[in-house]
Amino acid sequence: MVTRGCWLFPTVFLLVAAAACSDAPLALANIQIGRSLNPDRSVASITTLFKPSETVYVAVQTTGAGQGTIGVKWMFGTQVIDEPAKQVSYDGAASTEFHMQNSGGFPAGDYSVEVFIDGQSVGKRVFKVDDPR
Repeated sequence: MVTRGCWLFPTVFLLVAAAACSDAPLALANIQIGRSLNPDRSVASITTLFKPSETVYVAVQTTGAGQGTIGVKWMFGTQVIDEPAKQVSYDGAASTEFHMQNSGGFPAGDYSVEVFIDGQSVGKRVFKVDDPR
């Protein structure tokens, strides 16, 4: 004998499971650095060498659904330049973009960008600005 309420349990279970998944933490897949972005916010032109006038892009790629805070720390040598962060919520794999530009041009030297997810360091990329004059 089948009762009319039997469909309710599987439906409620799926809704609860889906809600729990949306609160999952973000997981890092990759960190890309380069000169330009693709439409999906991944880096189109990957490089670690920049001219003083170029914009530096970093794409923080995450896997699966999740939400949290993604932040970066831009450094010139040992000097902190900027520490932006973005609150994000994704239904699947995604790229979160950050960029750094200087209308007057960057001084030549060694730079780095460290990536944080929910305040925890998950990786770092180093790059160089070279003035070929």
